[in-house]
Amino acid sequence: MFKFLVSRILSIVPTLLLVSMMVFSLQQLMPGDPAKILAGEEQSPEVVAYFRAKLHLDDSLITRYGYWIKDVMSGDFGVSQRTEQPVLQLIGTKLPVTFELATLAMFFALLIGIPTGILSAIYRGSMIDHAVNVIALWGLSTPNFWLGILMILFFSVFLGWLPASGYVSPVDDLWGNLKTMIMPAFVLGNSIAAVIMRHTKSAMLGVLSSDYIRTARAKGLSERSVIIKHALRNALMPVITLGALELGTLLSGAVLTEQIFSIPGFGKMLVDAVFNRDYLVVQGTVLVTACGYMFANVAADFAYFMVNPRLRK
Repeated sequence: MFKFLVSRILSIVPTLLLVSMMVFSLQQLMPGDPAKILAGEEQSPEVVAYFRAKLHLDDSLITRYGYWIKDVMSGDFGVSQRTEQPVLQLIGTKLPVTFELATLAMFFALLIGIPTGILSAIYRGSMIDHAVNVIALWGLSTPNFWLGILMILFFSVFLGWLPASGYVSPVDDLWGNLKTMIMPAFVLGNSIAAVIMRHTKSAMLGVLSSDYIRTARAKGLSERSVIIKHALRNALMPVITLGALELGTLLSGAVLTEQIFSIPGFGKMLVDAVFNRDYLVVQGTVLVTACGYMFANVAADFAYFMVNPRLRK
């Protein structure tokens, strides 16, 4: 297991290198001169020349990529041209906010998706199954922005239970932090819960028809033991893969939800950097997002070994 995980971690390096090449190259295709954009409305020739020299815009694409990747490998992601802050510092302040939001959203997704998927598989064809399918269809078809607005109207405007927007650091006020994050986390986790429910149901239906499940029941094991210890453990394999991929998606795709609830997270920073042509921030953000995806997949591989003892051989 250790050798396998080491090989998976080492395989991340060439993938990251390829991602960095694609991000750097595709960003250069954006129309407009970044030096003139950064120079402001007056676009003084001296200021434009300063930015062109600072960003190495007169050099070839390969040379510019070499300058950037050399600094990245030494831990220097550059400095934002808009805020004059180090890119790594900006990412360090925004990423924990989005990571907390993504973690809470995944918690809601698993809390709703796995139990309902199990119930739907056990009571296949019953009213419970039909009710769960309706809930899953609602979760898949409900836009996040619409659900977010409805929750703000109901829980914030009408009931006054939760704040409509904003963010409070858990270091300053843990309870205040949970109150500001519970609605956006539920909005994000809503659609993912529906997907996890459908995958859990499909996997459970396949496992429940297996021979070893019939053998376990014939031995006199309780139905709860058969479902939890034997069926669910093997049915979790596709759910683990899906959860790892969805967590990576949440880290990069929470832009709209963060905008609705005014959460200063990772996605909002990326959108602002794209509109402001802050190239170094965009490149650093996408590279960190790619790292998140890859390490989430490594974590899924590790979870396979923990869930399925046969893989340890």
